[in-house]
Amino acid sequence: MHIVPERDIPDLLTREASFDAVENVFAAMAAGDAYNFPVVREAIGHEDALYGFKGGFDGKGMVLGLKAGGYWPNNLEKRQLINHQSTVFLFDPDTGKVAAMVGGNYLTALRTAAASSVSIKHLARKDAKVMGMVGAGHQATFQLRAALEQREFEKVIGWNYHPDMLPNIANVAQEAGVPFEAVPLERMVEADVVISITSTFAPSIMADHIAPGTHLACMGTDTKGKQEVEAALLARATVFTDEVAQSVSIGEAQHAVGAGMIAQSDVHQIGAVINGAHPGRTSDDEITIFDGTGVGLQDLAVAARIVDMAIKAGTAIEVDF
Repeated sequence: MHIVPERDIPDLLTREASFDAVENVFAAMAAGDAYNFPVVREAIGHEDALYGFKGGFDGKGMVLGLKAGGYWPNNLEKRQLINHQSTVFLFDPDTGKVAAMVGGNYLTALRTAAASSVSIKHLARKDAKVMGMVGAGHQATFQLRAALEQREFEKVIGWNYHPDMLPNIANVAQEAGVPFEAVPLERMVEADVVISITSTFAPSIMADHIAPGTHLACMGTDTKGKQEVEAALLARATVFTDEVAQSVSIGEAQHAVGAGMIAQSDVHQIGAVINGAHPGRTSDDEITIFDGTGVGLQDLAVAARIVDMAIKAGTAIEVDF
């Protein structure tokens, strides 16, 4: 069994490796070569924490495992730890024997950003120039760095519930040499691509905040009841997701489907676009939405890549287990 501690992962894992792993596993899912197991997500009644499991099997990449962890909202204030905590376990698909244990925190941040950037690559207009960010927390910085690599953006505009956090994303834009402006939500209509990364149970982005031709990646809704975007916007858009079953049950599409504004059949796998089975964007004025619910196979694909990198670098800890 190989162990790759959390402390070693930032020196191993790159955005490029995360992007490739996530893009490949989305394609495998759409081709029927990989599937996710049902998600377990529960409030444990302690520290207001949500804890759960996400797992799956990729028969093409031969990766089997699960991610265990969740959200501890008091961590940052009480313990100076990030609120999201997780660990990935990989198993040998031939024998069932445990193969690896991998720190899941930095991995989760990069794989989540990779998912939205995969959607930008395949769904955003090629001439997109203005990048919009709704949310400015820890994950937003990863999202923006990855997104800025997908198009030649000339400006970043941003909004957050707590404006004092906006320097988080302003600094990322500055590092990339792209001007940043804090704006009210109504000015998201100026953006060609928008990423929302918030943890809200009421929509922030309304239908009239998004202009025709925009690509929107909704990355914060992963629990029943959460909602970042007005359901009416999904009815105006072509909707894509990582996993349709999650999108309509715990993702952004749960509200539009529940209200009868769209059907489950109106939600498409991003992997089908990657594979060429779905055309993706078909016009410059089409609104496209990626509902990034977060699937276990993303974590497993990136974790497997990390283990390979750690073994090659000689930093993986090997134990007899």
